[in-house]
Amino acid sequence: MTEQSALDRAFMQQTLAYGARGLGTTGTNPCVGALITQDTPDGPVVIARGHTQIGGRPHGEAHAFDRAGAAATGGTLYVTLEPCSHRTIRAATPCVERTIRAGVRRVVVAMADPNPRFRGLGFALLRSAGISVTTGVLEDEARHSHRGYVLRITEGRPMVTFKVARTADGYAGSAAGGPIAVSCQAANGWVHLQRAHHDVIMLGIGSVLADNPMLTVRLPGMAHRSPIRVILDSHLRLPPGSRLVQSAGEVPVWVIAAETAPVANEAELVAAGVEVMRVSAGPDGHLDLREALQLLGARGINRVFSEGGPTIGEKLALAGLTDEVIVSTSPRTLGSPGIVAVRPALAGLLADPDLYRLAESGLIGHDRFERYERIA
Repeated sequence: MTEQSALDRAFMQQTLAYGARGLGTTGTNPCVGALITQDTPDGPVVIARGHTQIGGRPHGEAHAFDRAGAAATGGTLYVTLEPCSHRTIRAATPCVERTIRAGVRRVVVAMADPNPRFRGLGFALLRSAGISVTTGVLEDEARHSHRGYVLRITEGRPMVTFKVARTADGYAGSAAGGPIAVSCQAANGWVHLQRAHHDVIMLGIGSVLADNPMLTVRLPGMAHRSPIRVILDSHLRLPPGSRLVQSAGEVPVWVIAAETAPVANEAELVAAGVEVMRVSAGPDGHLDLREALQLLGARGINRVFSEGGPTIGEKLALAGLTDEVIVSTSPRTLGSPGIVAVRPALAGLLADPDLYRLAESGLIGHDRFERYERIA
């Protein structure tokens, strides 16, 4: 590895970390990180950083250039995704044009745009303007960071992370139903941070009826980062008096129902501020999960955090729709038979090295976390 390539990797690592700050806030756009450096006698120094802002504008590059001003001239731009090259109504100046006008001498990019309509065009335009372009720096890491956007563009669905908490004896809840205290305070805080980094929290109606949750981000100063709450509810059983419906005016609630769900129930929920969408159901009456996710993809959703309970989690994984699985295990025990957190089929999938790999494990507070990534 040359000194330049080592520097490129180090600066790109910073760029990826900075870009991740906006995950879950950028609407249909990917959350792109950007960093600008200038050479000095003591080596390159960072003069500005940027990431895609709330709602998707400005893009990461534009945010960094706005901060750098004239100091960007002659510098190097590091960016996690190929700069956009096409004009839209919302953005008169594509990031490629901003880059050329800024006068940088070099651009280092982690990965190309996954959209085949634009892939490589940004690189070509930059090179035609005399700018040196280096690509593929920490590409695997960038693909992981942008996985939701990539899947929405290539497969028409968002990335799905399924999270489940279990007791030391393997249960997510008691057989009698109702919520139980599983996770420690530190682990709960970490989960709320994960919620804030996704566009949607998704839950099955069974968990809603059992727990009557709020599904918001309850960290100090981060209530505004609460994502859209999506409920999978084949027969529209969501109670109008539930905490979700009662707070729909503050944080959006979307319900995905079967085509045959009662119209009267829909009207009552809509009147309360809930948005109802419908998809096909199988012979067993359960929703077509792939169609439901494609519906979310069509709405511009890139990242889904599923806290939908063991049954939904297993069904998503069996359908090949779960991209990450997070299992947290408390040292506490339930002490009696309950609802198994990781059902047998899901456990089998996670144990298959051709399907999933254990990407990360460790302690958060008293609870052990394991994060699995889908390979195939």
